[in-house]
Amino acid sequence: MSGLDWLVLFITLLVIVVYGIYKSRGTENIEGYLLGNQSFPWYSVTLSVMATQASAITFLSAPGLAFSSGMSFVQFYFGLPLAMIVLCITFVPIFHKLKIYTAYEFLENRFDLKTRALTAFLFLIQRGLSTGITIYAPSIILSTILDIDTTYTTLFIGGLVISYTVYGGTKAVSYTQMLQMSIIFLGLLLAGILVVRLLPDNVGLGKALQIAGKMGRTNAIDFKFDWNNQYTVWSGLIGGFFLQLSYFGTDQSQVGRYLTGSSIGQSRLGLLMNGLVKIPMQFLILLIGVLVFTFYQYQQPPVFFNSYELGKLEKSEYKEEISKIKNDYSNAFVEKQAQIHILEKALDQDDEQAINTQRSILEEADKKTRAIRQQAVDLMKKNDPKADTNDNNYVFLSFVTRYLPQGLIGLLIAIIFLASMGSTAGSLNSLASTTVIDIYKRLINKDASDEKYLSASRWATVIWGIFCILMALYASEMGNLLEAVNILGSLFYGTILGIFVVAFYLKKIGGSATFYAAIITEVIVFGCWMMDIMAFLWLNVVGCVLVVLIALILQRFQKNTLATSSALNT
Repeated sequence: MSGLDWLVLFITLLVIVVYGIYKSRGTENIEGYLLGNQSFPWYSVTLSVMATQASAITFLSAPGLAFSSGMSFVQFYFGLPLAMIVLCITFVPIFHKLKIYTAYEFLENRFDLKTRALTAFLFLIQRGLSTGITIYAPSIILSTILDIDTTYTTLFIGGLVISYTVYGGTKAVSYTQMLQMSIIFLGLLLAGILVVRLLPDNVGLGKALQIAGKMGRTNAIDFKFDWNNQYTVWSGLIGGFFLQLSYFGTDQSQVGRYLTGSSIGQSRLGLLMNGLVKIPMQFLILLIGVLVFTFYQYQQPPVFFNSYELGKLEKSEYKEEISKIKNDYSNAFVEKQAQIHILEKALDQDDEQAINTQRSILEEADKKTRAIRQQAVDLMKKNDPKADTNDNNYVFLSFVTRYLPQGLIGLLIAIIFLASMGSTAGSLNSLASTTVIDIYKRLINKDASDEKYLSASRWATVIWGIFCILMALYASEMGNLLEAVNILGSLFYGTILGIFVVAFYLKKIGGSATFYAAIITEVIVFGCWMMDIMAFLWLNVVGCVLVVLIALILQRFQKNTLATSSALNT
C-alpha cells in the first residue's frame, strides 16, 4: 500500500476507536455497560444489529464466494424478513417488559436454572468459536499487506478490539458501529462503481453481467427442492427463517443490541429495518464479487490469490516448478481470453447458437485453468503441509490492493477492519454479559455490589477475548469463512431456538423435559452434520422441531409416570 493508503487506514481506525471511547465515557454501572441504559433510537439499533452480523467475513468471503460459485448465497437471507416480523411480535415485547440483561434470564423464570444454564452454555460455546473466526478475517488483510504470518496480525487485531470493548462496553460498541456502518455503505458503493469503470470500454455493467451469467455466476435463484443443496429458495426461506429467528431471537450478541432500544417500538423498528436492508446489501456485496469475476476474464488473475503463501513457494526449492506452472497458467488465460472476445461478439449479435457454443468452450477453459491452479496448491502442500491452501477469502482483497486507486485502497481495507471490529466487539460484549449475568451472578456470587459486577464484566471480556484469539489462530483450516461461521451456528441455533419455542408457546411443558430434549437433540444434530446427511441450513429446522417433539414426548411420559406412581401409592 502507498503512504496515502496507510494514512487513510490509520486515521479511520483512530477516529472510530476514539469516538467510541469518548461517547461511552461515564459508564459506571452494569446496566450502562451491558445495555447502554436502554437509550438508543431505532436507527442506532438497526446499524448496531447489522454491524454485529456483518463482520469482515462478509466483505472478504462473500465476493470470493460469488467469484467462485455465483450469487446463490443470497438465498440464505430469504427467511430474514419473516423472522424479523415474528421477533417483533413475540420476543421483543417480552424481553423489554421483563427488563432482562440476557435472553437466558427468561428461561429460568419459565423453566428452571439448569435449562437456563444449558442454553447459556450452548450460546457461549457457539459464539466464542464464531468470534474467533471473525477475528481471523481482518488478520488476513494485514498478513497480505505486510507479508507476515497471520499469527502476529491476529494477536494485534484481537488486542485492539478487546481494549475499547473492555473500556466502554455496549455504549462503545453501539456508537462505533453506527459510524462504522455509515463508512461501510459509502465504501461499498465506491467499490462497485470502480469495478465497472475498470472493465474494458466496450463492456458496461449489462454486458459484464451477461458474460458472468453465461459462465454460471449469476445463478441467484434456485427453486429446486434438494436436501443436499446448500442454497435454494426453500433452504433459505425455511432453514434460513429458523436460523435467523434463532440468531436474532436467542443469540445474546443480537439480543443485547436491540435491548439497547429506548422503547419496544424503537427496538421493533430497528429490527424491521434490518430485515428490509440486509438482503439488498448482501446482494450488492455478492454482485461486486461477480463483477470482479468478469474483470478477471480480461485481466489475468494470479495463479493463487494468497500472495503470502504464493511468495513462500516462490522462494522455496520448488521455485522452478511454480514458475513453470505460472507460465502454463498465463498461456491458458490467453487462450481463454480469446474465447471471451468471441462470446462478446455473439452477445452483441444475439446469436444464441454461438453463445451456447462459447459457453461450452469456456467451461472447458475454466476446467483447464482450475487444474493448473490445483497443481500450484499441491505444490504448496508439498512445500509446507500447514500452508493455507484456500484462497477464496483473498479474492476481493487481492483485487482491491492491485487495482484500486491510492487512498481508496486504505478506505476499503479500513472498512473491512471496521466490520470485524464492530462484529467482534458486539460478540465479546454479549459473551461477557452472558457469563456474568447467567453464570457468575446467578451461580457464583449472587449478592455482590454493582461495581463488582461491572469489574467482573470487564474481566470476562478480557478472558473471552483471549479465548477467541486462540480460536482465530486455527481458523485457517475452515475453508470459506462465511460458510464456516454459518455452519458453526447451525450446529447450535436449532436447539436453542427449540428451547425458546417451547418456552413461549407450549406452556404445559416443564423444564426437565425441555432440558433433556435439548441434550438429545444436540447429539442428533451433530450426528447429522458428521454424517453429512443434509445441507447445514436444514440443521436449524431439524434442531428446533426435534426439541419440541422430544419435549412433548418426555413431558407426556413424565406425566404418565407420575400418574402411575400416584395410583400405586394409593
